[in-house]
Amino acid sequence: MTDTIILHHYENSPYAEKIRLMFGFTNTRWHSLQSPVYPPRPNVDPLTGGYRRIPVAQIGADIFCDTALIAQEVAALTGCSPLDPASAEGDALALMKQAEEEAFFAAVGAVPPLRLLGTMLRSFGPIGTYRFAKDRSSLLRGGTRRPPAAAKAAGILQSLLDALEARLAEYPWVGGDAPTVADFACYHPLWLHVSCNRKPLAAGANVQRWYKAVEELGHGQRKEITQAEAFDVARSAEPRALPSSTEHGLLQIGQVVQIAPMDYGVVPVTGSLAAVTETRIIVARQSSEFGTLHVHFPRAGYSLAAE
Repeated sequence: MTDTIILHHYENSPYAEKIRLMFGFTNTRWHSLQSPVYPPRPNVDPLTGGYRRIPVAQIGADIFCDTALIAQEVAALTGCSPLDPASAEGDALALMKQAEEEAFFAAVGAVPPLRLLGTMLRSFGPIGTYRFAKDRSSLLRGGTRRPPAAAKAAGILQSLLDALEARLAEYPWVGGDAPTVADFACYHPLWLHVSCNRKPLAAGANVQRWYKAVEELGHGQRKEITQAEAFDVARSAEPRALPSSTEHGLLQIGQVVQIAPMDYGVVPVTGSLAAVTETRIIVARQSSEFGTLHVHFPRAGYSLAAE
């Protein structure tokens, strides 16, 4: 069980759906641990040290934050290199960036406010809706990402749909002749929009065909586990061997540091700097419950500073 990837997630998370569909594409056997929709998250906070965002992946005593890095791990675990974000290029990369940087927040903003409120009330109830809205408002505090104004959101989302329609008129998948990381990156904001709007996706025939094809990939070989089981895995395993470090400024390996996303969910994780590669930062955390844990973050989009 220590070699099986555990995904800490919740069902309505669009970022988690991106990873779950990668499991479906590769028919991966994985373990599912349901997290609360908003913090505190007792199943994952003790592992990450307070990382705010979902999903989080776990393999033994190694913890992986951010779907860009989780996708890289899935690519390595399954031998499916097209799932590594570093493999995206050309038009597929441009569409991937458009989806994740512009269209993601527009996907929610493009939903009529009363319909969005109805979706939240159905999902969380009145008190849960208040807590969810309050939490998501605080999620953006201190970060660089700002959602588009409601008047612009529909146009931003339509721009992505138009670009996808043109691309998919030439190729069956965003990445070309077979699914790649770009397909899942482009799909998940649209999935979020459909989930919030509770209506079929209004798009051209090519996008509709592709959207259904991605959806039908499924979620692979999923098995639900408990918090106690995930914690036992972390407790009984040793972190994997560290990679060689590259140049990373004035900070020293072993120094106590704080790392946090820069765009949103700016909640720092504290630990000792274990390794820095071209693409990732690894922080070691010590706890009486688990011993040593290695928490992995992407290098891009994250701030790293001495505590």
